[in-house]
Amino acid sequence: MRVAVVQHDIVWCERQANFDRLAPRVAEAADDGARLVVLSETFSTGFAVESDSFAEPENGPSSQFLRAQATEHGVWIAGSCPEVPADSRADDQRPANTLVLADPDGNLRRYRKIHPFTYGGEDQYVRPGADLVTVDVDGLRVSLFVCYDLRFADEFWQLAPETDVFLVPANWPASRRDHWITLLRARAIENQAYVIGCNRVGVGGGLEYSGDSLIVDPFGEVLAEGPDTECTLYAEVTAERVADVRDRFRFLPDRR
Repeated sequence: MRVAVVQHDIVWCERQANFDRLAPRVAEAADDGARLVVLSETFSTGFAVESDSFAEPENGPSSQFLRAQATEHGVWIAGSCPEVPADSRADDQRPANTLVLADPDGNLRRYRKIHPFTYGGEDQYVRPGADLVTVDVDGLRVSLFVCYDLRFADEFWQLAPETDVFLVPANWPASRRDHWITLLRARAIENQAYVIGCNRVGVGGGLEYSGDSLIVDPFGEVLAEGPDTECTLYAEVTAERVADVRDRFRFLPDRR
């Protein structure tokens, strides 16, 4: 499968502006043969957790944008957005940082970020998720995570035996870029799976973002790497490569 990682800037809390900027890039990725297109964490708002305009309802404008792009171009597309779950209690209308994955038929799968970023105050404004999610994407087993989840290896370990690809969209600041790069490669090496990290660029909320998006293969080799500017990364990922690495280097069975 050909994968496209759209490394992009984000207009702060202006959804339509971000949709308008991203739509041509999704179309270009589809035209270039991508079957799976990955956008950043909070792709339509930025990490504006304190803003009154941050949250949106489940099946709101951001997930509808993803659905429309998926069906128009016949691709799978993923990006995270702050959705208030439909079953929320009246006294808790906090959104979940939700990684929405849309398929070519317009169906949506959701993973709600399990680890809100306490250091950045996300836990005050965003509810934690509880469930791990793996989706069959054209025969690839794709497990979904978001940004800060990358620091918690145990969930990756838990899903590794049934995972070919980990998706990690992020808003990871430039000040900790070495952590981002190191952890992406570590998760790939220790779990013998592809790791696809899509990070934003630009400035938002007083923080600078350096991109550094990566597509890492199951042996830890970097297949594509983003600079500090907007770009689209491409790579071919296959279940056969995962199976081959795991067959030659039988490390996972030794995990306790």
